[in-house]
Amino acid sequence: MVKTKITINKTKASRLNDVDFENIQFGRVFSDHMFVADYANGEWQNFEILPFQNLDYNPAFNSLHYGQSVFEGMKAHLDADNNVVLFRPMDNFARLNRSCERLCMATIDPQIMLDGLSELIKIDKDWIPKTEDGALYIRPFIFATDQYIGVAPSETYKMVIFTCPVNKYYDTAVKVKVEDVYSRAASGGTGFAKAAGNYAASLLPAKIAKEEGYDQLIWTDSIEHKYIEESGTMNLMVIIDGKIITPPAGETILGGITRLSVIAIAKDLGYTVEERQISVDEVIEAQQNGTLEDMFGTGTAVTITHISGFGRKGVDYELPPVSERKISSHLKNELEAIKRNKKDSHPEWLVIVK
Repeated sequence: MVKTKITINKTKASRLNDVDFENIQFGRVFSDHMFVADYANGEWQNFEILPFQNLDYNPAFNSLHYGQSVFEGMKAHLDADNNVVLFRPMDNFARLNRSCERLCMATIDPQIMLDGLSELIKIDKDWIPKTEDGALYIRPFIFATDQYIGVAPSETYKMVIFTCPVNKYYDTAVKVKVEDVYSRAASGGTGFAKAAGNYAASLLPAKIAKEEGYDQLIWTDSIEHKYIEESGTMNLMVIIDGKIITPPAGETILGGITRLSVIAIAKDLGYTVEERQISVDEVIEAQQNGTLEDMFGTGTAVTITHISGFGRKGVDYELPPVSERKISSHLKNELEAIKRNKKDSHPEWLVIVK
């Protein structure tokens, strides 16, 4: 039952018929509506669903100058009964609030977000692709709107949720570069938050990596560049001698919702999971002695994406063919089944929007 009073203003001209759902460029096609709210005078207010449209902004908006902007990413799928299934939305909203707290921004009641998202999904349900890998990507974000040039927390904010029909983020396994010059995050910083500035700072080293023939980066610790942390678009896991190893989430590593889910599923299935620091040298040694069985990323956009190989200091290291990676493929199939309500192993993760 919706508890939040939401004003709904539907579009008079849907763009749905203009979309080729078999050929969607990820993050480029937007659904018909969006959910918005404003924070002023100490409270969230003006809850509305509007046609997807441009936002008015002032050149002096605090967020444009001082970076008070955070976001989330999640997905909705259709189940066999044509109900919309949201995957762990309250976990995403809790993380959004943690990001807000770190950037000294106004937090928001997760129930308001869920109410708004549920109503939005009901209106734009037909935007969910019915393709094999299709989903409705959901982007909630909050940004500062004070019209003031001065380094201080904003007193006003805007919250928006919009959605995008998507298929796969990566079409194939990706090749990654171990980054040992630039750093994504440092202890005491904002690495655990989904702050917009974190991603802006990652663009140059990612651009350099692509120019060198890689698809993405493996970030390492900012002190020694010795230990693996995460990739630019996903958390990282490796499988060495049958054991799934992943760096622990913390100050410098984003606590991915998909990461948590994969760890839980792996344990359910009887696999050994170790959350610990893992050095680049350990991974290279495992590759050289034949015990490195797999390396893959986890994330909302990428789901589970295999890594074909990695490079460090000009040397490339290949991984086994994807066809041989039984464990990660097993985990991916289980995760996708749960997200589409085909299995009841974790009903607490799902919110069904009927």
